[in-house]
Amino acid sequence: MNGETAIKLIEQKVEALISAEPGFFLVEARIKPTNNIKVFIDGDQGVSIDKLVQYNRKLYKEIEESNLFPNGDFSLEVSSPGLDEPLKLHRQYLKNIGRYVEVIEKEGTKKEGKLVSAMETGIVIEEVKGKGKKMETVTHTIPFEHIKTTKIQIKF
Repeated sequence: MNGETAIKLIEQKVEALISAEPGFFLVEARIKPTNNIKVFIDGDQGVSIDKLVQYNRKLYKEIEESNLFPNGDFSLEVSSPGLDEPLKLHRQYLKNIGRYVEVIEKEGTKKEGKLVSAMETGIVIEEVKGKGKKMETVTHTIPFEHIKTTKIQIKF
């Protein structure tokens, strides 16, 4: 079985597992050449570690029983996407409205600001430039097709 088929099968299993809780959603599933399976699950209100542990145990058992990897030659990590993972789904953008983001556009331009809205076609961020009396807020509307990556930024 090729990697893409295995990922699709795992995604289906994850979708079935989380279907009872509409606040949770699958962000991504990946399989490394070493059969290390990484599954990222998120929630509109976040997702608890206890819930991720539950999903990990159930999914591990299902993968094992499906004999997807003969002799149990795989490892599984189920987690929520960390700050180092870029936003991938529209639902993640909606969840993070009000937070600061760094957007790198496909042509290499970098913009930082507060995510103020997410539409079906793109996002709007507010960037504050300057200090004191010269401070101004610039609004950027960025279509999704121009975005290479968007990551959450922590501001203190």
